[in-house]
Amino acid sequence: MQKRFEIRQFRETDLDQVVDINRRCLPENYSRIFFLELYKRFPSLFQVAVMKRGVIGYALCRIELGFPDLGHIGFLTKKGHLVSIAVLKNHRRKGVGILLMKNVMKAMEEYNAKECFLEVRVSNRSAILMYEKLGFVDKKRLPGYYRDGEDAFMMTRSLPYEG
Repeated sequence: MQKRFEIRQFRETDLDQVVDINRRCLPENYSRIFFLELYKRFPSLFQVAVMKRGVIGYALCRIELGFPDLGHIGFLTKKGHLVSIAVLKNHRRKGVGILLMKNVMKAMEEYNAKECFLEVRVSNRSAILMYEKLGFVDKKRLPGYYRDGEDAFMMTRSLPYEG
């Protein structure tokens, strides 16, 4: 089956579409400035899925310095943080999210990240299953993490990503 979309690095001309997808798909919305600031700091960690008609999904990440979650030696380690990922509803379950994640995890290697982590709503079963398929494990529950009071799971995996 032929892939009808491609994954590429975000371009500033994609911003309106990305903001629209964020607002349509997620209850956590970010400002245009937030998207652009992370893009300027970590350009290869902002990926979009595009079709002929435009952007259908995105993944936005950053690199953080923190204590290792997966037993790496050392006091602090570089960690890739998936800040936000969204795919338009009519393009879900077609491998778009998986490919976005694979691309950003590969890009995290440029920054020498040893781990990747994310937060996901405990009720978002389809996302949790996707992350587990990519090798993420549930590290801890974060009570009341989201603005509406819902808990999150913090999930993490080692890098580099092989797959």
